[in-house]
Amino acid sequence: MKLFSEQALQRLRANEAEWERNELAAALKTRPEERSEYQTDCGLPLKRVYTAADVADIPEDDLGLPGAYPFTRGVYPTMYRGRPWTIRQVAGFGNPEATNQRYKYMINAGQTGLSTDFDLPTLLGLDSDDPMAFGEVGRVGVAIDTIEDIDRLFDGIDLEKISVSLTINPSAWVIYSMFVAVAEERGCDLRKIAGTLQADPLKEYVAQKEWIYPVRPAVRLLRDLIVHSTRTTPKINPISLSGYHLSDVGGNAIQEVAFILAFTIAYCEEVIAAGMDIDDFAPRLSFFFISHQDFFEQICKFRAARRIYAKIMAQRFKARKPESMRLRVHVQTAAMSLTKVEHQNNLMRTAIQALGAVLGGCQSMHTNGLDEAFAIPTEEAMKLAIRTQQIIRDEINVTSVIDPLGGSYFVERLTSDMEQAIWKVLDEVDGRGGAVKLVEEGWFQQELADSAYATFRKIDSGEKVSVGVNRHVDAQSDKADVDIHPYDEQCTALQIERLKKVRANRDNRRVEALLNELKLEARSDDVNLLPKTIELVKARASLGEICGALRDVWGAYKEPLIV
Repeated sequence: MKLFSEQALQRLRANEAEWERNELAAALKTRPEERSEYQTDCGLPLKRVYTAADVADIPEDDLGLPGAYPFTRGVYPTMYRGRPWTIRQVAGFGNPEATNQRYKYMINAGQTGLSTDFDLPTLLGLDSDDPMAFGEVGRVGVAIDTIEDIDRLFDGIDLEKISVSLTINPSAWVIYSMFVAVAEERGCDLRKIAGTLQADPLKEYVAQKEWIYPVRPAVRLLRDLIVHSTRTTPKINPISLSGYHLSDVGGNAIQEVAFILAFTIAYCEEVIAAGMDIDDFAPRLSFFFISHQDFFEQICKFRAARRIYAKIMAQRFKARKPESMRLRVHVQTAAMSLTKVEHQNNLMRTAIQALGAVLGGCQSMHTNGLDEAFAIPTEEAMKLAIRTQQIIRDEINVTSVIDPLGGSYFVERLTSDMEQAIWKVLDEVDGRGGAVKLVEEGWFQQELADSAYATFRKIDSGEKVSVGVNRHVDAQSDKADVDIHPYDEQCTALQIERLKKVRANRDNRRVEALLNELKLEARSDDVNLLPKTIELVKARASLGEICGALRDVWGAYKEPLIV
């Protein structure tokens, strides 16, 4: 059904044409526009003004209502009236105790969910005493070697009462096993513990570049994690499909959504092939997107992504449950937009990006600290980031109406244009053989590299504005003193000392036997590796030992050449 009659649309088009001939033509003679053409950051053309004629071809069913298919207007019927988004600021540095202290500070400041960054050795499956870990232990995230570190990390925190997000990818199945084992040792009901693992392997190969194994074994580990967690920890999201990182390396909004949905399709096919029904696991799939600088483009991106995801689940995978079709999204404001020059400007950037995420309908959010261009944010910067979300939530009355921009001629047209562009990319991925094949070939990597190159050429030329950097530049602005978060130089020594103590006090023969059993299971694609991994972490095997055992079986990944 069309929203407007053909007669009304003809009158609108005639009125617009007359306005262009008269008012607009006269204005352009005395006040010409600054540019010859206008477009969004992802390259979609923008008109001067939008009318009902611009949305005449959009089916009424594509809009729908909040909490109803295709979820364009929001994934829940009451949205923020019923439950505000979760304030989930990420923390992670040094030893587990340091991060635990930051957790408690942020909870006291009003944070409603926990999120953890892990250091580079942990992400890459290396113990703190590995020579490759030298200089990186606890530097850009918290160091985790054994189950005892996870216990320290969540000391004094009730795992049944607060949800926990774990930003971990190649070694995600090991960290999950440690987290579950700690919960069991504390007597928690595993069906009550809630949270999210990032655990998105394909995006690592194309964007974040933190990998251990070749592509297909990494996807197999994710499959095992999804299958096991669905059956044993039903309130944990086993994956957060992370478009954020695709944007962070230069991908545009269309690529961010299209590529991550292509990865979603690949993962769903893998889990279904393992014998699970789409409605058994799809309700626990979650997403992680960026909220970037192009305000309306980002709002429309979230709306288009929800609509496309719902259609993929319903039409391609024949999902029946509404919760299988809901794209639930955690959002982080754009770290790559932050500047060292006039770093106080980052507060305004972050606030606007956060408002865009709220108007786009996010379910949880991290707002960046104003000093994150320098280092891990200080406590004061994190409190300001939390306050940013609280002001948006509590002061400006933006949560009272669901999808308040819905029905805007511009917003609906741009949402539909973005949807069409994303479907075009998804069709190309299918036509080229699917996401896993294209990751192995380097196709996604090349597309992102080309996009990044184009973006930074625009910044260098001044076509894309960065205030204080390439426009409105103050020669004195880079001389400000900034207090940054310090690095604990004793972090590595403490982690190594603890690791030695664990190895000295455990049953090493049992650990060796379990590692050999894990290797044997890894040689068969039919065995789920999570139960054996949980046995290993309970026996005090280290993360590096577990990841190393599978490296012996599967080898390591070598990236294709990207030019």
